[in-house]
Amino acid sequence: MFMQMIDGTIVITALPSITADLAASPRAQLLMVSGYALAFACTLLTAARVGELVGRRTMFLASVLVFTAASVWCGISGSATELVLARVVQGSAAAGMAAQTIAIATASFPRRDHPRVFALYGALAGFAGALGPILGGALVTADVFGLGWQAIFLINLPLGVLAGALALRYLRLGRPARRERLDLPGAALSTLSLFALLFALTDIQQNGWRPAALAVIAVALGGGAVFLAQQRRGRDPLVRFDLFADRRVAVGSVLLTVFFGLFTAFVFAVSVTVQEVLGFTPWRTGLLMTPFAAGACAGALLAPMLVRRWGVRVLTAAITAFGLWVAVGAAYLHATDGTVSVPLVLGPVFLAGLSVGVFCIPLQPIMLSGLGQRQMDAASGLLPTVEQIGNALGLALLCAVFFRAHTLAGSVTMFAALSAVALGLGALTRALPEPAR
Repeated sequence: MFMQMIDGTIVITALPSITADLAASPRAQLLMVSGYALAFACTLLTAARVGELVGRRTMFLASVLVFTAASVWCGISGSATELVLARVVQGSAAAGMAAQTIAIATASFPRRDHPRVFALYGALAGFAGALGPILGGALVTADVFGLGWQAIFLINLPLGVLAGALALRYLRLGRPARRERLDLPGAALSTLSLFALLFALTDIQQNGWRPAALAVIAVALGGGAVFLAQQRRGRDPLVRFDLFADRRVAVGSVLLTVFFGLFTAFVFAVSVTVQEVLGFTPWRTGLLMTPFAAGACAGALLAPMLVRRWGVRVLTAAITAFGLWVAVGAAYLHATDGTVSVPLVLGPVFLAGLSVGVFCIPLQPIMLSGLGQRQMDAASGLLPTVEQIGNALGLALLCAVFFRAHTLAGSVTMFAALSAVALGLGALTRALPEPAR
């Protein structure tokens, strides 16, 4: 999980160095980031079902092996095109790991321990996502063994070996008693529809609202409608609609989608603004974002206790506070004309990270609190898919509408838009029921 989340964001800070070394075009730069997310999102549902068929342990181990090999391929890539291809393979393998995580966690621990398990799960996810840009800047600046940007991928080699060894030693999971078939038409429809939608949004982010991209979106939405209709009639569907009968899952899925889109767009906007607009080095960028990661970690530790005492209101307050801190950041950039005092902004950056940690960590446990074990197995592929769709949608839509020009004015506009989305998300959390006891 740590590797999977890190590799979603670690490339962002290292992108200028990769671009200079591989002479990457703007389109290739975008695909280095979005290709991973595209492959990840499009294969999660299928990977979750394959895990049910062959066994979670087997699927997890195979995915760790492929992910580690693909990371090495990324690190030795000699061209931008090769790196994009390696990132796609890496994203597919990451999906194979991530699609098993919830099912493994719920099967490995008794129900009474699930709140703590998911708190750790969410804390690690939030911390790793925030740590990615920091680690990327540190590795590029340190130039470990003269590897430069290649170190951000090759670091997965020892981590992958460790993860595989631990899984071989400690994962002891049996196959499900009821064997289901793999819905091949559903897998094909979901993969192709998601890929078309997310690829078109990625194109819009770079080239604007062109007729060709809009046509692809229309085709993707049509394919998605056919997929949903096919799933309702199917005997062993990839998506179990009974999950959405639980209001926590239904409302939480919307919150997850919007939040992960907001968070990914925020990290991207910060990295571009700080490096391209303000002229920070990757190392200084990492230092600036360190309080954010520390705040997210602190928020993760506080969140379960706060939710137990005050319930869903904590989520409302946290995401609203994040929106307000982002608005303060936009106003500060505008007022100072881009002259940033790093010591002055460290406190607000920490508090923004704290708000994110308090919001995102309890959300999944609240969503899953009313489900049985069988339903949690089904959610193992669904929830990461929702998150990744949010990642791609948020990054593409927000950047296409508000952040086409990487200028100070464009940055201020983008942060103002992110603040507005966060405040709207705060209002939406009021529709989320309290967690089941």
